[in-house]
Amino acid sequence: MKISALLTSAGINIGLCALFLSLYSVLRKQPGNVSVYFGRRLAQEHSRYRDSFILERFVPSPSWIVKAYQYKEEEILSIAGLDAVVFLRLVVFSIRIFSIAAVVCVFGILPLNYFGQDMQHHVHIPSESLDAFTIGNMKMRSPWLWVHCLALYIISLSACVLLYYEYKSIARMRLVYFTRSLANPSHFTVLVRGIPKSSEEPFTDAVKNFFTKYHGSSYLSHQMVYRVGKVQKIMTNVEKVYKKFVHLKDTAFDQRHGPHIYRCGLCGGTSNTFQLYRSESDLSVKKTDLGHFHPNTEEKECSAAFVFFRTRYAANVASQVLQTSNPMLWVTDLAPEPHDVYWSNLWLPYRQLWIRRIGTLLGSIVFMFLFLVPVTFVQGLSQLDQLQQVFPFLKGILKKTFVSQLVTGYLPSVILQLFLYTVPPTMMLFSALEGPISHSGRKKSACLKVLYFTIWNVFFVNVLSGSIISQLSVISSPKEIPTQLAKAVPRQATFFITYVLTSGWASLSSEVIQLFSLIWNFLKKYIFGWKDDPASVPSFPYHTEVPRVLLFGLLGFTCSVLAPLILPFLLVYFLLGYVVYRNQILNVYCAKYETGGLMWPTMHNTTVFSLVLAQIIALGVFGIKESSVAAGFTIVLVILTLLFNEYCRQRFHPIFESFSAQDLIEMDTEDEQSRRMEEIHRQLHPAYCQFPPHTQDVCDVEVEGSSEVDSKDSSRGMENDFSHPTLPGLPVSRLRRAVSLLSVLINLQNGRLLK
Repeated sequence: MKISALLTSAGINIGLCALFLSLYSVLRKQPGNVSVYFGRRLAQEHSRYRDSFILERFVPSPSWIVKAYQYKEEEILSIAGLDAVVFLRLVVFSIRIFSIAAVVCVFGILPLNYFGQDMQHHVHIPSESLDAFTIGNMKMRSPWLWVHCLALYIISLSACVLLYYEYKSIARMRLVYFTRSLANPSHFTVLVRGIPKSSEEPFTDAVKNFFTKYHGSSYLSHQMVYRVGKVQKIMTNVEKVYKKFVHLKDTAFDQRHGPHIYRCGLCGGTSNTFQLYRSESDLSVKKTDLGHFHPNTEEKECSAAFVFFRTRYAANVASQVLQTSNPMLWVTDLAPEPHDVYWSNLWLPYRQLWIRRIGTLLGSIVFMFLFLVPVTFVQGLSQLDQLQQVFPFLKGILKKTFVSQLVTGYLPSVILQLFLYTVPPTMMLFSALEGPISHSGRKKSACLKVLYFTIWNVFFVNVLSGSIISQLSVISSPKEIPTQLAKAVPRQATFFITYVLTSGWASLSSEVIQLFSLIWNFLKKYIFGWKDDPASVPSFPYHTEVPRVLLFGLLGFTCSVLAPLILPFLLVYFLLGYVVYRNQILNVYCAKYETGGLMWPTMHNTTVFSLVLAQIIALGVFGIKESSVAAGFTIVLVILTLLFNEYCRQRFHPIFESFSAQDLIEMDTEDEQSRRMEEIHRQLHPAYCQFPPHTQDVCDVEVEGSSEVDSKDSSRGMENDFSHPTLPGLPVSRLRRAVSLLSVLINLQNGRLLK
C-alpha cells in the first residue's frame, strides 16, 4: 500500500467521523431523542426536558465533550459502578502507554526505518510504499537495530510500571467497594446445585437435613429453585401483557395521540374502543386471580437451591469448601446478586453443564475457522496483483488511481468490520447455552470468546493469510512461528493502520450516534405513538468494547517498534474513545448489575500477552536481521515481563477470586453490634424469591360501553382516554378472563382445588 492510499482511507474516515459527531451534537439536543441519548438519566434521575424551540438546538457544538470531561472518577463510580470505572481505566492506561510509545518511536524509530536503505531507493512521499517506514527497510546487521531494542525496553518497562499501579489501585477500589457497600443479600447466600435425588425425601428436606447436619451453627434457611413449566411460562407471558396494558397510561402510548373516531376495517368498530381507569373500586380481578403461583410440589423442585447463612464468613466458607467426596454433588458457589440471577439456567442439571461447555467450545472453534473465508477474501483485496490474476476483467478498473486506493486502503477493513458485527451476538448465544447462573457471567463469558475470536481472526489470520494454505505448516512447527510472524507483521502493518481507522474511528462515531436506537425511537414515537419506557434502557456492551480496546492495544504493542506509523492513529482513537465512552456511560447506558471490577484481570493478562507477543516478534526480526546483541537483550526482556506477570498474579489476583476472612468477620461484627443482622436476615428470602408477589398499584382496564364513568374519572377528560389506531377494539376484558382461567388451570394442576 502506498501513502496516497492510506491518506485516502484516513480522509474518508475523518470525514465520516466529523459528520457523525456533528450530527450527534445536533440530534442530542432534540427533545424527541432524549430516550436515545439520555436513557440512563431518564431511568435513574427521572429528568424532564422541555420541548422549546431555540436556534441552539440545530447548531453543532462540542459542548458534550466538555461535559463528559467534567465528571470526576468518584462521580462516575457512584453513577455507573466499578465496572465502568475499570473500563475507563483501561482506556486511560492505553492513552498513557501509547503516548510514550508515540514519542519514542515516531521521533526515534520512524526516521531510522525510512533511512535504513540508501536514499536513491526512495521516491516521492505520496507514491512511497508504507513498507519503507517499517523495520523491514533496515539493512542486515545494521548497527542501529540496538535503538529498536532500546525503544522496546522503554515501552515494556513503562507498560509494566503503569500496569502495576493500575492493578494496585483497582484492587484497593474493589476492597472498598465490598467493605463499604450496603448489605448485599448475595454475601449471605450460596447457590447449591447437584442435589442428589432420593425417593425417600423431597429436595427441600434433603437440603435442610444436609446443611443442618454439616453447617448447623451457621445455616439459616433455604429456598428451592423451581423448574418453570410450559403452563407457567404461558401464565407469565400473559401476565406481562396484562401489566403492559394496565400501565398503558404511563408507559405505552403518547398523550399527544388522541382518540380517532373512525371505523376499523377489520372488526367494524371505532378505534376509540377502550379506556383506562386508575380507580381501585373498579378492580374486579384479585391478585390471586392473576395466578400468584408458588410451586410447592416435589415434581417442580429442581436439584438447586439458595441456602442462606447467618454471616458472610460462613457463606464464603461454605461456597469454597468441597461438600462431599463426589465433586459432582452438592456443588456450592456464592450466589449472584438478586437482579443478576439468570433464572432460566438454574434448573439445568449440573452434570449436563460440562457437556454444554464442550459443545459451545466446539461451536466457537468451528465458527472461528469458518470466519477464515471472509478474512482471506479481505486480504485478497489488499493484494492488487493477486486480485488481477484471479479476476482478469478487473485490470482496467483497478488501474485507475482512486479505485486502486479505495480498494487497497478502505474496502478490506470495512468488509471485515461488517463481518465482525455478527460475532458478538453469536458469542452471546454460545455463552447463554453454557448455562451461566448470572447475566454478568454470561456477558463476561461472551467477552472472553469475542476477545479470543478477534485476536485470532483479526491479528493472526490476517498476518498469515497472504497464503493461508501454505502457512498451515507453520502450526506444525512452532519453532518457525516467531520467524514467520517477524516476516509477516511488518508486511501487514499497513492493513492494521486502515483497520484502526475504519473499525476504530468509525465505530466510535457510530457508537455515539446510536443509529439503530435512533431509528427505533423514531418508529416508536411517530409511527406507533408509544411513550419512552425507562425499563428498556440498555446496559453497557462490555462484551464488544472491551475486546475492541484490547485488540487495538495488541496492534499498538506489536507494531510500535516494527511499524511506528500506526501509533498516531491509535492514539487519536484512544483519546476520542475516552470522551465517547465517558459520555455513553454517563448518559446512555444503565448499570443493571455490578461485578466489582472482575474484568480487570482479563484486561491485565491480555495486555501482558500483547507485550510478550511484541517482544517475541521483535526477537524474530532481530534474528532475521542478524543482530545477535539485540536478540539476546530481547530474550532477557521476555523473561522479566513473565516474572512481572507472575508477581501480579500472586499479589493482586486472589483479591478478585475471594474475600479475606478479616474483612468478612469485621463486617459481620459491625452488623451484629449495630443490630442490623436481623433485618438483613429478613430480607434474604424476598430478595431471591423466584415468583415475587404482585405490586399494589395495579390499574384496571375496562372496555368502554354504555355505562357511564364515575365523576372523578369523567372530570379528567382526555387525560384518561387513550386510544391508538393500530390497536382497534382491544379485547382487554378477554385478556383478563384468560388470566383468570389460566390461574384456575394452574391450581387444578397442582391439586390446590382437589379434595
